[in-house]
Parts: sequence; structure tokens; C-alpha cells
Amino acid sequence: MTGLFNTWYLRAGEAQARVVLADLGDPRADEAAGRLTAEGLAVVVEPIVDGDDPMVAPVVAAARSAGLDPDDPVVAAAVLVRAGLADAAVAGAARPTADVLRAGLRVVGVAAGVSLVSSSMLMVLPDGQAVVFADCGVVPDPDAAQMASIAVSSARTFEQLTGEQARVAMLSYSTMGSAEGARVDKVREATRLATGLAPGLPVDGELQFDAAWIPEVAAAKAPDSAVAGRANVFVFPDLDSGNIAYKVAERMGGARAIGPLLQGLDGVLHDLSRGCTADEIVDVAVVAGIQALG
Repeated sequence: MTGLFNTWYLRAGEAQARVVLADLGDPRADEAAGRLTAEGLAVVVEPIVDGDDPMVAPVVAAARSAGLDPDDPVVAAAVLVRAGLADAAVAGAARPTADVLRAGLRVVGVAAGVSLVSSSMLMVLPDGQAVVFADCGVVPDPDAAQMASIAVSSARTFEQLTGEQARVAMLSYSTMGSAEGARVDKVREATRLATGLAPGLPVDGELQFDAAWIPEVAAAKAPDSAVAGRANVFVFPDLDSGNIAYKVAERMGGARAIGPLLQGLDGVLHDLSRGCTADEIVDVAVVAGIQALG
């Protein structure tokens, strides 16, 4: 286990967050629940709501009015977070992202001042270095404003979980004018907007991945960039590229993928890949708990 995971697990043990596992009954979630409990990483909460509980009843009513069934474990998990009976929830091992996102939007709600709910993947590389890929699970084809919002949210996620300064690369098939086209223009505009949203955030684009990651390539392609060759947050121009990239990095490159971590909800509810393992559920539950309790 890398130093970052050790830090998370220590923080989780101290926090003792109440985390709902919406997929209990799935062997992977059951195994994860056993580990979380045995290792003292979280207090596991079952996705069951009591509609007669005065703390829960208004949230149950709101869920029903939004066309959701509070007996659905994913909805129940969101209800428990919204009602304050759980600190965080993790769902999606056996359900599509759309189900988790629907419960999050209609029950947990969107945080004040947030224009877009998105997601990111925290990728821990084999050498222990952590980076963030976004968006890998929610926004299919973000426009420039949405891409800028994803960049700022993902930088915050990275900094919250690593304690390091985020350096954001806005990715494209072009680096600093090497190509032209509408999709390149979108990334350039997104970079401008992200700089305006977070003036102190190092963000640059458009950058190809090699220019964003490899210092020698950055020196040739983007020598004046403060981000190129040093990026740790990578914002992809669409969901296709982001989702494919994280799965390639995980399955072929040996990275450990944590997420998708939903960003912008008024509470912590995280998604899971349906291909996840019990270990990955533990990781996401630990992250969810420490995010919820700081």
C-alpha cells in the first residue's frame, strides 16, 4: 500500500464516518463491508429507510415526489445522506451510473454555487503518484463552460485528497496551436474560462497528453507553460476519451482507479464501476468518508 493510501486509511480510522453501501447483497459489497468494519475504516450503514422517522420522512416524501422509490437501495442511500443519518454513500457496483446520478441530483441535490455535477477518477500510479482524470463518468460532451467547471471541481478533488497543489491540463489533440478546429477552439475557450473561475489555479491548454505529462516533450511543444510536463489533473474534452483513458491506465498500465467520484452534489455520494472489486469499493468508501468529515 502506498503512502497516500496509508494516509487515507489513518484518516478514515480516526473519522469513523457512517458510510452507506447501497450494493449490500452483492458479494463484492459484502466483502467490502466486512473489511471496513474489521479494519475500523468506517461504520457501514445499510440502505434501508424508516419512513416514520421524523428526520427521514420529509426526504422520503421529496424522493417520491421526484418519481423515485425510497425502497430502492440507491435512493435509500441518497435519502440517508440527505437526512443526515449517514455521512456519505457509495453505490453502483450493480447499477449504472445513471441510477446513481439520478438519486444524487433528485435527493441529495446540487451544492450551492455549483453549475454542474461531474465526476473524476483519482488514479494512483504504480509508483505511488496520484493524478486525476475527468470527466470519466457523467458529462458526455461538455461545452467550454462545462469543461471549465469540470476542471475547477477536479482540481479541488485532487487537492482535498492528496494535499498537493493541482496543476490542470486541458487536453486536446493539439498543443498550443499545432492544429485548428472547433474542438480545439472549445478547449482553448474552456482554459480561458477556467482561469477566470479560479484565478490562482495553474491551468493551461490546449495540451496533448504527452506535452502535459512528459517534461522533455513539454520543453519542445509548450516551453512557456507552467503546467506542461508537470500536470496532475487531466481534463478530457469528452466522456469517450476520459472513460477510455482511465480504463487503459488501470487495466494496461497498472494504475489503481478510485471512483468515479461525483463532484458538485450537496453531500457525498460516489459512484462505482460495475467492474469494480471489493478492494475498490473499500477505497471509494474510505475516500467518501474522509471527504464527508474533512
